[in-house]
Amino acid sequence: MGVPQIEMRDVGLSYFSPKHETEALRDIRLEVKAGEFISIVGPSGCGKSTLLSLVSGMLKPTRGEVLLMGERVNGVSPRVGYMLQHDHLFEWRDVLSNLLVGAEVRRIDKKKAKEKALYLLERYGLGGFAHHSPSQLSGGMRQRVALVRTLVAEPDILLLDEPFSALDFQTRLTLADDVHHIIKEQGKTAILVTHDIPEAITMADRVLVMSKRPSTFSASYDIVFDEGPDLTPWRKREAGRFQEYFNGIWKELDAHVASAG
Repeated sequence: MGVPQIEMRDVGLSYFSPKHETEALRDIRLEVKAGEFISIVGPSGCGKSTLLSLVSGMLKPTRGEVLLMGERVNGVSPRVGYMLQHDHLFEWRDVLSNLLVGAEVRRIDKKKAKEKALYLLERYGLGGFAHHSPSQLSGGMRQRVALVRTLVAEPDILLLDEPFSALDFQTRLTLADDVHHIIKEQGKTAILVTHDIPEAITMADRVLVMSKRPSTFSASYDIVFDEGPDLTPWRKREAGRFQEYFNGIWKELDAHVASAG
């Protein structure tokens, strides 16, 4: 089976003040294999984004350990790329210059990074926009540029933290199809954090549900459709087992919200 690309072993995280310890995450166990796409849903404030910060190395666990490719995480890893809710494109740089930011930070060969950036722009329908400013792009196009920027820096793992939530519904659906296709075609391992249950189901190979704080994983759903593995996220919304998955995840989340109240 090989070493998991991402592994969390009995991970816990607490925040400390002079008088109190607030336990945020407890006994998190996770294995993600290379090329797998998982989604994480949970009640508001349960620590979904915090979990991504632990995987990236931006936060250090209070207990347990996080491993990437079998190596313990100690600080921010160049193997990990982030796609956030806001694209954070620099308005004073054109699209191509924005794509090279991550490569510059990681000191990747400039010529090689530029060649990859131009190839990816062309491959994913943005070839005519290399020298446009970000202000000339639609919201969906800006997020596609943000994803391509992440890919130019050559990460093995992509962390997606509510990347579509600032977009209108139609753009969100279209971009979900685009991003899913790009990530699968590039063979990346990905973790998506979202509040949107249909989005979680249709993007991922597996959906994990987090409990209320102190949070842990309370349920796991392997997403398999009888219609086959090559459905787009949009088509999965019409697939036979979609409602079954939705109902199961909704009930699991509702139980956590009810117990919190």
